[in-house]
Amino acid sequence: MIYWKLFVTFFKIGLFNFGGGYAMISFMQNEVVFKHAWLTTAEFTDVVAISQVTPGPVGINLATYTGYTAADGVWGACVATLAVCLPSFILMLAVSKFFLKYRKAASVEAVFSGLRPAVIGLIAAAALVLCNRENFVDVKSLLFFAAAFVAVWKYKLGPISVIAVCGLAGWIVY
Repeated sequence: MIYWKLFVTFFKIGLFNFGGGYAMISFMQNEVVFKHAWLTTAEFTDVVAISQVTPGPVGINLATYTGYTAADGVWGACVATLAVCLPSFILMLAVSKFFLKYRKAASVEAVFSGLRPAVIGLIAAAALVLCNRENFVDVKSLLFFAAAFVAVWKYKLGPISVIAVCGLAGWIVY
């Protein structure tokens, strides 16, 4: 029964989210934390952070870990990973032939013009989801956030170096 719930939940997440892993974070949190309680809010926040620094897409890493945790093993991880990837695979097979033929059509360009801002909104919603009590424990956490934001946005530092410096600073401070 748990495998079927995992499959349906992650198939739905993969089917109704457009824009990548960051765009699906808020929808995934609603499903795995609030609806099914497979993870706590703190666990979900930790998994998002780990998913960002491990190889592979964030959404797939989140699905894999959640499946592993919810079903107590590798089979749950496999089911959740397959389910979150399957809709994209099916849709790409179905749409690719028509997209190549009609990609310059005004209606297709109009659809993508509407989807781009929606994806940005979904990514912003994911950022807001991560602004919770587990991430911002005290003033020091807010200072780390502000410093990292300024370093990437204003000074155009690479995210990997900012993550490394913040991790080292966190290890020293905490």
